[in-house]
Amino acid sequence: MTAPTTPGWDPGQYLRHSRHRARPFADLLAQVPAIPGDPARIADLGCGPGNVTVQLTDRWPTAHVTGYDNSAEMLARTEEHAGPVPGGGRLDFAHADLTDWVPTETYGLITSNAALQWVPGHLESFPGWLDALAPGGTLAFQMPHNTDAPLHVLLRGLASSPRWKSRLGDTPRPTDSVHDPLVYLDRLESLGCRTDVWETTYLQLLTGPDPVLDWAKGTALRPVLTALADDPEALDAFVTAYRDLLRDAYPARPYGTVLPFRRLFAVARKEA
Repeated sequence: MTAPTTPGWDPGQYLRHSRHRARPFADLLAQVPAIPGDPARIADLGCGPGNVTVQLTDRWPTAHVTGYDNSAEMLARTEEHAGPVPGGGRLDFAHADLTDWVPTETYGLITSNAALQWVPGHLESFPGWLDALAPGGTLAFQMPHNTDAPLHVLLRGLASSPRWKSRLGDTPRPTDSVHDPLVYLDRLESLGCRTDVWETTYLQLLTGPDPVLDWAKGTALRPVLTALADDPEALDAFVTAYRDLLRDAYPARPYGTVLPFRRLFAVARKEA
């Protein structure tokens, strides 16, 4: 079996569905209570191209917000958002790998939008992150929790089929990359936080030709696109086969194509 592939990211492709990708972060932030600090210090882990990190400066306009990501391509796109913000705060970005990111200062809020599912062992990072929160600070994150959806089941099945197994068998994101909600509640409560964990399924209405494939090209399909990047013929064959499977699983309707998408949310407040 092959080793898991670290995906290469395409900010332009990712942003093609920016409205659907940004909404869960807004829903997460709506449940975050007041945070300590004057001005507040905020970290956004796995900030991507920075378009949703801006929501943090809308909610806390005087805060100093830093977005962290390990993709040079994504960080290049953040430049358009960096700098002073109208409310008096500041937004900047820095390179960091979340598999070993250790806070070096105190934050009022550490948050993450659709990134921790790419970080093996992320539960083990919670104690250190919570230690870096000021009293009354919050750890808040959301992740896709849908590896049992056709979007992922078909991708794993195709990658492990006889034609592709030797090259791609372990490439797609594994089924245990996100834990059950109770695991997060139990871990964060046991670390002394008052915690709210919930799930929401968004019925995302997508339009255009093969929109579910287009969605997957921005996230779930990235490891495969990276693994086959040096073999255009094989890449085209795989993507075509996956496209055909998705067409059957997510049929087009007169008004568009519906992609049900379940996400897991957690807001953990450290004792003041």
